[in-house]
Amino acid sequence: MAAYPALALGLVALALVARVVLQLVARRRGRPLPVLPSLVTGVVLVALTLVFDNVMISAGLVAYDPELLAGLVIGVAPIEDLSYPVATAALLPAVWHLLGGDRD
Repeated sequence: MAAYPALALGLVALALVARVVLQLVARRRGRPLPVLPSLVTGVVLVALTLVFDNVMISAGLVAYDPELLAGLVIGVAPIEDLSYPVATAALLPAVWHLLGGDRD
């Protein structure tokens, strides 16, 4: 397996495990985690990542070794670049919720 896909899968797996643990903690506290904030966050972050990664890669600001990639691209952006927004969308709303950031 190429290096970037392994890192991407590891990051997403770690974020999802943490999300499940945080979900259990939130449920035990009587404040279950809402799913909608994570979905909205994920859609927005993935869209922004695709736009800006394609611009940056096309402009030559960022380059990847093709041998280290999975080979799947959206535009010119490798699919591995989506692991960061997916992991963030899974984790950030859960942490925010548990820290009380969604309370008045």
